Amino acid sequence: MFAGFDYGTSNCAIGIMHESNGVASAELLPIDQGRAFMPSVLYATERELICESVGHNIGNKTEQSNYIDLRTNALAQAQRIRREENINTAEQTVFLGTEAFGQYLDLPGEGYFVKSPKSFLGASGLRKEFVHFFEDIVTAMMQGIKHRAELQLDETITHAVVGRPVNFQGINAKDSNRQAIEILDISAKRAGFKSVEFLYEPLAAGLDFEISLTEDKTVLVVDIGGGTTDCAMVLMGPGRRNRNERAIDFLGHSGERIGGNDMDIQLAATALMPLFGMNSTLKNGLPMPTQPFWHAVSTNDVGAQTIFNSQQTGLSLQRLLVDTSEPTLLQRFIKLRKEKQNYQLVRGAELAKIALSDKQLEQLSLDFIEPGLSCDIRLREFEESIESPLNKVMNLIDDAITQAACQPDLIYLTGGSAKSPVIRAAIEKKLGAIKVVDGDHFGSVAAGLTVWAKRLFS
Repeated sequence: MFAGFDYGTSNCAIGIMHESNGVASAELLPIDQGRAFMPSVLYATERELICESVGHNIGNKTEQSNYIDLRTNALAQAQRIRREENINTAEQTVFLGTEAFGQYLDLPGEGYFVKSPKSFLGASGLRKEFVHFFEDIVTAMMQGIKHRAELQLDETITHAVVGRPVNFQGINAKDSNRQAIEILDISAKRAGFKSVEFLYEPLAAGLDFEISLTEDKTVLVVDIGGGTTDCAMVLMGPGRRNRNERAIDFLGHSGERIGGNDMDIQLAATALMPLFGMNSTLKNGLPMPTQPFWHAVSTNDVGAQTIFNSQQTGLSLQRLLVDTSEPTLLQRFIKLRKEKQNYQLVRGAELAKIALSDKQLEQLSLDFIEPGLSCDIRLREFEESIESPLNKVMNLIDDAITQAACQPDLIYLTGGSAKSPVIRAAIEKKLGAIKVVDGDHFGSVAAGLTVWAKRLFS
């Protein structure tokens, strides 16, 4: 059986083709407490146990044996951790999606929590052990999603089309893309998929939309996801949609690691970090160094998180605590770091961003930091905070149009972050009278991947 697998930065989804009254359409399966979209998060009671979970859940015995040989040291560490922490072998140690969020929010200072691991896959300069660790995180998530889907179907999924952005990173894009695709491919095979193909996410989103077209059009697909923005100029319509080879219809594309997560980070820094001393001054009148605060909220940057959690940063903050003119604020920041609440803070900024889609003011409760703490965030403040990432999105649109050497007949707007009225208004202003059509902001990529899987594997 085949499926379309959207391993997204913010959410994951998996779809199959479902036939009703002789008409086949993509159907997304419930994989997260009855919902089709599972937040892209993982929590483990101890990070060493992720590797153990992966090895245990590899179904192919040859693949499992090869994996055990590759991870001998890591698996030995997992056994040591089990003995030292007295963790029973029957105890669940790895959680995904909503369950993972629940574990993290209950005990933020314990265990290992990772949000949007797809953001890290193309990071430059990763040592071999980090590449292996990310392979294990992705494999654990894919194993869990595949298992949940198969429970719904009572059938084994053997083939999959997996989505990929045009570029995983803006720097060293070729090497970054190669590394990320290798991680995804290895992980999918270990998760039990016998055959895996990849398709650009903006093309997948366009395939879902193309079904509705009654005449051929030149369409600019703008897919603004959680971690990346991809733009593709594609020839679409009834005269083209039944072709298995679509390269000739692909007129131009651009993509960069810029998306909703970056907007959440910008909002968290500008609106929330002042509550932790970011804009305060030192006793000598100099401004407080801002780098630790940016590192705190840059939850999609593995390097920034490593620095933020380092001993050096801890010592630096203790020195600043002596020098600051507002020690209460910086003490709040030190507590946030100690209890690993920075992910929760950025999540709060994300929820505020969503709320500002239909209101001018959102009062964000920060009771998890301390009782009674809150922050009023205004729409105008959000607009100003995302000016830089939004300009990058506009540049990507320009690049795709320039490559195609023509103007689109219409714009197909998709991706979870594209739901923001601020982003839509900026695109409409830039492209003038060209019609903008909204897709299924969360499900179009998974649906298109499923359609393409049918073309390849049926």
